[in-house]
Formats: sequence, structure tokens, C-alpha cells
Amino acid sequence: MWRDPGAPADSFYETRPECTDVPKSRFRIKAGKTLSARKWHAAFSPEGYLDIGKTLSRIHRGGIHPSIRGEVWEFLLGCYDPKSTFEERDEIRQRRRDLYNTWKEECRILFPLVGSGRFITAPVISEDGTPCQDPLVLLENNPENGPIVPQEVNGSNNLEKVTDKRIINWMLTLHQIGLDVVRTDRTLVFYEKKENLSKLWDILSVYARIDSDVGYGQGMSDLCSPMIILLNDEADAFWCFERLMRRLRGNFRCTANSVGVEAQLSNLATITQVIDPKLHQHIEEIGGGDYLFAFRMIMVLFRREFSFCDSLYLWEMMWALEYDPDLFWIYEEDDEKSEETKGRMKSLRHYGKYERENMKNGAKNGEDPTFPISVFLVASVLKEKSAILLQQARGLDDVVKILNDVNGNLDAKKACVAALKLHKKYLKKEGKVPSISDPEYTWVLRDVPSYASEFTSRDKAEDFATFFSICPDAMVEFIVIKHCTKSN
Repeated sequence: MWRDPGAPADSFYETRPECTDVPKSRFRIKAGKTLSARKWHAAFSPEGYLDIGKTLSRIHRGGIHPSIRGEVWEFLLGCYDPKSTFEERDEIRQRRRDLYNTWKEECRILFPLVGSGRFITAPVISEDGTPCQDPLVLLENNPENGPIVPQEVNGSNNLEKVTDKRIINWMLTLHQIGLDVVRTDRTLVFYEKKENLSKLWDILSVYARIDSDVGYGQGMSDLCSPMIILLNDEADAFWCFERLMRRLRGNFRCTANSVGVEAQLSNLATITQVIDPKLHQHIEEIGGGDYLFAFRMIMVLFRREFSFCDSLYLWEMMWALEYDPDLFWIYEEDDEKSEETKGRMKSLRHYGKYERENMKNGAKNGEDPTFPISVFLVASVLKEKSAILLQQARGLDDVVKILNDVNGNLDAKKACVAALKLHKKYLKKEGKVPSISDPEYTWVLRDVPSYASEFTSRDKAEDFATFFSICPDAMVEFIVIKHCTKSN
């Protein structure tokens, strides 16, 4: 049977001609599978309500067409509620743009390069708040138009010492952001334009200022870069990045005693110990029990392991699988409205496939937090390389070398499928999938409006027989709710 191989998507993200070693994308735009502009626009009602169930299903099948990727991501990341109207989203968009511009202006007052179309790669302040006056450093900060220095005080040439510790910490990160910006996605033609580099620097600088608890961490530029490319408006790109950071900021939060990502690395160790105890034991024996070799994969969501185009495909697959229709309200500060919306009954088809699995086995109602799918993606890579790691890895350098061999050789869709299978296997081995004979659980039929029913496990066999004798070909979704209180 002939199958359409699909059209390559690399042309949407043009690479510089001198970069000949860039891996080709495996992602293909396939008619009938990839979410097209036509299917996307047809998913909205005349008022603007989005059929998120159909959208998730299409993304699961074949990803998103690059021409609409940015606007779809805004929903996947929780920027907008799928049950909002066109008018409501326009109001939210304008309000957010105004807020971003206000924050940006506040940053510009503190440091005039913000919003100027330029950026810095050398320090501008010392840790005690003294502005840097080294002529070579000042010139490096702005080689094309002469040195930029902090604003003069009272018209004199004396530079004002900064005393606010938060402002000092922010200004100390500005050159580090610049150093990372010039290294980010440098193979793309898009970043040959300085205004695009400065836009990336501006967004990261503003974010570091408003999220002072986290500030800026290396790797954020890799996470923000696609937003700049996909969304024309800088403020819209900022809010997409800010929503992504809501998921990931814990990885960048550092204290005197720990690094935030250690929690996810610990989760990875837990999963590996359950699904492949021999591999886990071997990794511990060669000194890798902290799983730091997987640090980069988790921090920047496989940006270095996939081509640019494939990494975007992987991200949207992950977000579609993890999608929660309450995401917008979870991120909003209107707690009363959020609780009201979250309390409404929603069809399981409005949730991503991974999220459904968590709900089916009661994880959402239990005390144990659920692991993000990204951890299972890393675990699936380790599982796939298990035999090689057991045979050839005699130290951490060997582990890193073996894992580096996957760079550019992973298939995003297959990786997500493998992660889902591993997730089910983990839940089963951990005993987190409830037994059908356990009276503590209620099994609830969903997405079957004509025959919706609820039954305890004691009545399960009889109700199953009745349902399937009437509707034998039905595709049925089940959700399992653990009894936290006595059932009525």
C-alpha cells in the first residue's frame, strides 16, 4: 500500500548555508494527519470556542503545521482558555501586551539598552553595585555605536552606585543572557538579524526582572528561542515563554544546598529503578546514581538531542499529551473563577492522553504528585540503550558518550509512544493502577452519553455485560476515582 511520505518542514526554519552538519528533520507535514490551517480554523465555533478534543487528537496523529504552530502553542501552554470567545481573547492579548510593555519600560529605565535593539555580552556592574568603568568592557558592550554606560547622575560624570540588591542581581545576569543569546540556534538564518537576537535578549531580561526568585538560568534561551521565531509580536512570545516557565521554573530554582532540577533527576532514578533495576544498579555502581548525565535533556527538553524542527514537534506532542483543560485558570490569579471552572464536568477527550492515564489510575486524587512526561521520555532513552550501557559503560564518561550518540537520531513520535508505554509499565509495577476488584475505587464510564453509568467494582461484571451487549463496538474511556470519603 502506498503511503504519502509527507512534505519536509525544514524550509520553514532555514539554516545558514555554511552549516552543513545540521541534522535533517524527521518531521513531515502529512495531509490528513498534521493539524493544518484549515482544520485549525474549522475547530472554532462562530463565537470563537475551540474544540480542544479534536485539536489534541490531530496533534497526536501528526503534529502541527509550522504556519499555525505559534497560535496553537498559545492554547497548549495555557495562554488562553479553549472555552473563551474571540473577543475575550483579544481583550486578554491586549492587556498582556500592555503589561509586558510596562515591565519592559521599567527595565529600560534601570538599564537603557533594554528595548534599544542592542544587547551586551560583558559585565556592567560589580557585585557590590559599582558600575563597570573599564573602557574595554564598555566598548565590548556596544562596539558598533560606542560604549553604553549607566545614566549620569545630576549631569555629572560620576556613575551612581546601585544599592538595591535585587537590581544588582538582575544587572549581573544581563551579560550572561547576552552570551547565551549569541550561542542560541546560531545555525538558523533567523538569528543572523541582530534585531532578533536583541528581541530574545529583551524577553529574557524582562523575565529575569519580574521573576526575581528564579531570575535567569542557562538553558532558558533555548526554551525561549522558538517563541521568538513562531510569534511575530514580542509580547505574545514573552507570554508563551512565561507560561512554559510556569511548568519548568522549578528546574531553575537554586538554593545554597540544591539545584531545582535535582528533583526531576531523582524522579528519573525512581522510575529507572522500577522499570529496569539492573540498569539502575549498574549506574549507581559506576557513580551515576544522581543521574546528572541526564541534566541537559530535562533542563532544555531535548533541544540538543533533536533537530530544531523535530524538537518543536516533540514539544507540541508532549504538551498535547499532558494537556489539562483547566490549564488557563490554573495559571490565572482569579482563584474563585478558577475553582468554579475546575469544578465543571469535562469530557476525557478534552484531556491529553498522558493526563487521562493519570486520571484513570487515580493519580490526580491521590497524594503522590505525578511526574512530567519529559522524565519518562528520558527514561525511555535509557531503556532503549540499556543493553549498551550495561555492556560498555564503565564510567560516567561512557554513559555521556553513549547518550550523545542519540543526538539527531531520535524520532519524536516514537519517543512519545515509548514514554507512554513506560508510564503504564511504571504505574503497573508500582501498583498504582487500581485492581478492578478493589472496593475502594469507583469506575466511571465517560464519553458515552446514551449509556453513561457508574458502578462499583462489585457490580462491574454485570454492568459490563449489559453495556457491551447493547453497544459492542463502543470505544469507552474509564476514569477511576479513589474513595477519599464515603460514597453516597
